[in-house]
Amino acid sequence: IRPLTQADEPVLWEMLYYAIYVPPGGEPPPRSILDVPEIARYVREWGRPDDAGLVAELIDSNQIIGAAWLRRLTAEAPGYGYIDDATPELSIAVAPPFRGQGIGARLLAGLLALAQMRYAAVSLSVSADNPALRLYRRLGFDVVRQTGGTLIMCKQFAPPVPSPTDPVSPTPTSATGG
Repeated sequence: IRPLTQADEPVLWEMLYYAIYVPPGGEPPPRSILDVPEIARYVREWGRPDDAGLVAELIDSNQIIGAAWLRRLTAEAPGYGYIDDATPELSIAVAPPFRGQGIGARLLAGLLALAQMRYAAVSLSVSADNPALRLYRRLGFDVVRQTGGTLIMCKQFAPPVPSPTDPVSPTPTSATGG
């Protein structure tokens, strides 16, 4: 697992396609779905200052087998899991042959560790019948609203707790002595 770079944008397009939930027995959408602006905004022009993510890559072949990434979207161009302009949306995908092996859980745990240093929360959207819902709940995501069969979930991060070695700011004293 390594950080995503700007050079990984082509790989993210593939991962974005895999991130689209297809119920068991369902037909995957055509790849042209990636051209839909509401979907393309999760990857297009990857490498903005607030973009962050991780990829799972096979060591022997350098094949990318999964990715988890964050992107802040805006009210003018929201994503499916939009909450507000300050909360980035999370996307995650694992290539089909590698699903069910814990790769998504490792990617997500690593990305959440990075996110909590930068954000108060992260959001996502997930189909109510997607098995990944169990993972999201286990990692602390809560449902904030439901639209049809889609859940918008959010994970709030606790504010950082200062360590005992952090300098403590002096207590203000009154200039009048009282």
